[in-house]
Amino acid sequence: MSRPRVLYVTGWMRSGSTLLGNVLGELPGVLHVGELHYLWRNGVLNLGTNSTCGCGRDLRACDIWSAVLAANGTAEPAAARAMVGQQRALLRTRHTRRRLAESLGKAPRAPEVDEAVGRTAEIYRLLAGHGGERLIVDGSKYPAEAAALLGRSDLDVRVLHMVRDARATALSYARAKDYIDPMSPSRSSGYWTAFNLASELIGRAAPDRYLRVRHEDLCRAPREVLTEVLRFAGLADDPPVGESGRVNLGANHTVTGNPDRLAKGDTRIRPDERWRTQLPAPRIAAATMTALPMLARYGYRLLPNAKEG
Repeated sequence: MSRPRVLYVTGWMRSGSTLLGNVLGELPGVLHVGELHYLWRNGVLNLGTNSTCGCGRDLRACDIWSAVLAANGTAEPAAARAMVGQQRALLRTRHTRRRLAESLGKAPRAPEVDEAVGRTAEIYRLLAGHGGERLIVDGSKYPAEAAALLGRSDLDVRVLHMVRDARATALSYARAKDYIDPMSPSRSSGYWTAFNLASELIGRAAPDRYLRVRHEDLCRAPREVLTEVLRFAGLADDPPVGESGRVNLGANHTVTGNPDRLAKGDTRIRPDERWRTQLPAPRIAAATMTALPMLARYGYRLLPNAKEG
C-alpha cells in the first residue's frame, strides 16, 4: 500500500488555511480535513465550539468521520481523552524543537509520541480510502505535530507554512466570536511570532519538505500561488480557480476551523486589508511592535499606510 500523502499546514491561526484547503479540496482525490488535531476534543468529546463537520452534520453522524473514528478505535470518550492528553503533553508549540530532533534521529522518540502521532497516521491511512487518495490537506497548524509527523516513514508529509500580516490577524481576534475568544493585539502578535518561529524550525531542518506562502500573495495571485502549492504537494493539476480568482466550492468534510469552511457556491479570492482602517492606531502599534522584526522578514511594511506591492 502506498504511503498517504499529507500537506500539513502550519503557522498562526487566521492565516487563510481554510480557504486554501477548501479550494484544493475541489480537485479529484484531494480531501481537505480542516483542523484534524481537534477531531477528538471537539468531534468526540464535544469540548469545543464549531465542531460540526463541514458537510453540516454532527461529526459523529457524518458518514466519513463515523466510519474513520470507529475503524481507528478512538470513537469512545476514554480513548479520545487519552489522545487529547497526549496532544497537550507532547505536541504543543514549545515541543517543536524536541519533536524535530526525534524525527531527524538526533534524539530517541518517547513511546507516547509514537502512540499519539501513530493514531493520527492511522486516520490519514483511513482517509486515503475516503476521498484522500492523492492528497490529504490538514490545516491543524501545530508545528510540533508537523515536526513529529515528518519522522513517520509510513507517511509522505510536506509542510506548508502560511503567513499573514500580524495586524490582520490582530483585527480578527479583536472581537469575540462564537468559536474564539477575543485577544489583545500584543497577545495575538506574541502567538503569531511563536508559531511562525516554530514553523521556521521545520523549514531549516527539512527544507525539501517545507514551503512558505503569504496569505496576501494567495489573495492577489491565487492561480500562481495555488500552482506552486500543488507542485510542492506533488500534484500536476491546474488549480480550480479562474483568472478572476473565482472558484465554485462544494461540500467538504472539515473538522473545526474557520466557519467559512461551511460556505459553498461561487467564491472570489481577493485581498482583505481591513485592518488598515478598522484597527485603531494604538492597536496597530501594539501588534506591530510585538511582531518585530519578523514582519520585515516576511516582507510586510511597518507603516499601515504603506500597502504591500
